[in-house]
Amino acid sequence: MRDSPLAEDAELIVSELSANAILHTASGLESGSFHLALAVSPQVIALSVTDDGGTGMAPKAEHQDQEAEHGRGLGMVSVIAHRVVVHEADGGHTVTAELFARPRRGAHPC
Repeated sequence: MRDSPLAEDAELIVSELSANAILHTASGLESGSFHLALAVSPQVIALSVTDDGGTGMAPKAEHQDQEAEHGRGLGMVSVIAHRVVVHEADGGHTVTAELFARPRRGAHPC
């Protein structure tokens, strides 16, 4: 992905989703873990983080006050990504953010 124009967005999304898993779920406990999956095709980059659960609530983007120091990560991911999907997975949750590649001028879209 080094040469991809989406690399910086992908890096930020991975950072935010990973931090959320560590800070807000059992993934951040001593024996906790989280799983990161990356799928890359010419059309889309899909980044998924699956946490260990423990919160009982699915992650969701919330509107935060401008002065808030926390709670903006998933909202920021939702703005950067073209699509964000959250679903239950093995007692935890998987958050998948997708970045759609824009076809180059003159390139065939498929």
